[in-house]
Amino acid sequence: MTKPTGPLSGIRVIDITTVVLGPFCSQTLGDMGADVIKVETIDGDSTRLLGPSRTPGMGSYFANLNRNKRSLAIDLKKPAAREAILRLTETADVFVHNMRIGAAQRLGLDYETLSARNPKLIYACASGFRKGSSLQEYPAYDDLIQGVSGTASLNAGPDGAPRYFPTVMVDKLTGAQLASMIGMALFHRERTGQGQEIHLPMMETILSFMLIEHLWAGTLGEPEKGLGYPRMMTPHRRPYRTKDGYISVIAHSDAQWRKLFEAMDMPAAIEDPRFSSVPARASNIDAVYATLTEGMTKRTTAEWLADLQPADIPCGKANSLEDLFTDPYLAETGYFEPHTHPIEGSVVIPAIPARFSQTPPNVHRPWPALGEHSREILAEAGYGTAEIDAILVR
Repeated sequence: MTKPTGPLSGIRVIDITTVVLGPFCSQTLGDMGADVIKVETIDGDSTRLLGPSRTPGMGSYFANLNRNKRSLAIDLKKPAAREAILRLTETADVFVHNMRIGAAQRLGLDYETLSARNPKLIYACASGFRKGSSLQEYPAYDDLIQGVSGTASLNAGPDGAPRYFPTVMVDKLTGAQLASMIGMALFHRERTGQGQEIHLPMMETILSFMLIEHLWAGTLGEPEKGLGYPRMMTPHRRPYRTKDGYISVIAHSDAQWRKLFEAMDMPAAIEDPRFSSVPARASNIDAVYATLTEGMTKRTTAEWLADLQPADIPCGKANSLEDLFTDPYLAETGYFEPHTHPIEGSVVIPAIPARFSQTPPNVHRPWPALGEHSREILAEAGYGTAEIDAILVR
């Protein structure tokens, strides 16, 4: 373990989250230097069982959501264990969970209970639907919210059937937003001394993200006149096949489109009124992108990059997942960081994206074994050996 150096160094987080949404949020806080105490059941977070590992319970899915955390494994249904969490909360700055609201209340881990013990606490939770709504207690996972929000319909296949995006997009977006909201609440507390409760619903979070461009005429209260940004909806908006692979190309300004058509040796397209301005291209987006679908097949990916990059046209090879490990840019920036895990041995950890000039975030803890820090954490809360045994022993 190394010393945390990020902007949240000194902040303590009690993290009662599972699967993706909550752990993504709390890992972000941990990356920024917070002391994140991950409270797990005796069986552990279910993602421990997903993905390759050298040791049972250390799956890659779990690994990529739970670095920079300490693990406390207890049974919260035991009164002594619940009291231990309450005692830890007295020393915490943030309490975060993604349980259903009713479940938190039944465990006595609701905002009213915890804020009575620690008025300065930032209490943050996320669930599927708005607190206080008729769906407050309805179970929700990423797939469900992708469907009911209309997000899956945007990813429809050739047959028109909705398809889920091949990533847990809603969970991760909501987790990132929740971490951001926690940071803002901490800033407010720094100014005023006031703690507060934050609730973030998955449904409204993905809608606020997705409808930026797709609300379209609905912005004017006239959804019957069209919803969805046409440029996003055309089947031609995709990486284009070249002679030897695929390339991603996007032009936006009139100057960029002119340069692109010149590089493609299409003088007629330069003068075509359908392609001459932003509004004209928007009205004829299928035809615009169809020119790329056809034109990009005439050269190799490397040949296109050699012409388009010097012309300042955004473009790049369309990588596969395997390609990422040999991508020159990622090699230059050191994105895939080699580390030595005390249990798993040689591992690779994706770099933290953000850079701070004064408080640089760092990977200071690898993902923990289940209950690895239970005794350490309870001792910090003032418990003696016999008391810790009583809390931890089944």
